[in-house]
Amino acid sequence: MNLTSHLQELRRKHETLSEQVERAQRSPGVDALTISDLKKQKLKLKEEIYRLTQH
Repeated sequence: MNLTSHLQELRRKHETLSEQVERAQRSPGVDALTISDLKKQKLKLKEEIYRLTQH
């Protein structure tokens, strides 16, 4: 997998997590820990994207 396609995949996963976080925040049955875990995953992806684009 080349860098461009890898970055596209990371961005796609980041967007999917963003949508999951939004849905979870609107759903009364989702606990704060689940939302926090999703946000942590999203942040890790964002950091990885940033790291790969700074070289």
